[in-house]
Amino acid sequence: MTRLLITSTLGLSLAALLGVSGVAVAQEPPSTSWGAPDLQGVWDFRTLTPLQRPEDLGEKAILTAEEVAEREQAAIDRNLEVWEREARRTEAGGNVGGYNNFWMDNGTRVIERTSLIIDPPNGRLPEGTASAQERRRNSPGSFVVEFPESYTDLSPADRCLLGFNAGPPITPAAYNQNVQIFQTEEHVVLLTEMVHTVRVIPIQAQPPLAGSVQQWSGDSRGHWEGDTLVVETKNFDSARGWRVTTDKMTLVERFRRVDDGTLEYEFTVTDPDTWAAPWTANIPMVKNEQPMFEYACHEGNYSMPQMLGGARALELAGEGQ
Repeated sequence: MTRLLITSTLGLSLAALLGVSGVAVAQEPPSTSWGAPDLQGVWDFRTLTPLQRPEDLGEKAILTAEEVAEREQAAIDRNLEVWEREARRTEAGGNVGGYNNFWMDNGTRVIERTSLIIDPPNGRLPEGTASAQERRRNSPGSFVVEFPESYTDLSPADRCLLGFNAGPPITPAAYNQNVQIFQTEEHVVLLTEMVHTVRVIPIQAQPPLAGSVQQWSGDSRGHWEGDTLVVETKNFDSARGWRVTTDKMTLVERFRRVDDGTLEYEFTVTDPDTWAAPWTANIPMVKNEQPMFEYACHEGNYSMPQMLGGARALELAGEGQ
């Protein structure tokens, strides 16, 4: 009894000491007023960690703390060098470019893994199908340099219909790398900063759309598995051009609040017409206490008639194709 009393007293004293000394204690993720895990807020998904593991790293899946620090410092140094580089005048008739480092915001954060892909274990995309390789060869992609014959010759990203990091799935790229989450008991809303794409996801049982109804962001349905929000999305419009996937693509996303400042985002992509097997990526998001601002991508879309009109003028002058 005396030994038990001494042990208990020491335990209480140690707990009190830890509380006073400020030693970190595991945080309990917050909950909503109706008892669901609270995922709300603005979340920053910037990272320099690539989607696929570089081939020269072989089977190396994890970086050391020193390697992470070196990569982050290299990014800081590279950005500084670009900022201080002497400006150059554009040559007459040359390409004025679209974006320089002023507009990019990739951040400097490196996670300890060598890739965002966690399955397959090699950290790389599965082998592409023959039909996917053919689609990739024939895809114009974004920011094409050929003269467009029609607005349909420009990708959805060029036309500001889709953001190139908004997905779904959400993947780090270039800038505007924030997503804001709103919740009610019946719905979760994902508002991505890039092209202000909004996904309204029903949580309670609701029948899916007919397979013939396709949408840019697909048809999403969500449910809770413990403290994880699971969202399954189908009915993608293949014209969106995300990694040359087809309308057979299905996406399963998982959102889990790890602590007050971290949201774990994991997704699995399945498309038998594009890859030989499904693949999964994991991206830790960081809480951003700042608000998001509107991203008015096409600013009235005056650029579309100007691009098409410019191409027609060049053709008339005998300089175009």
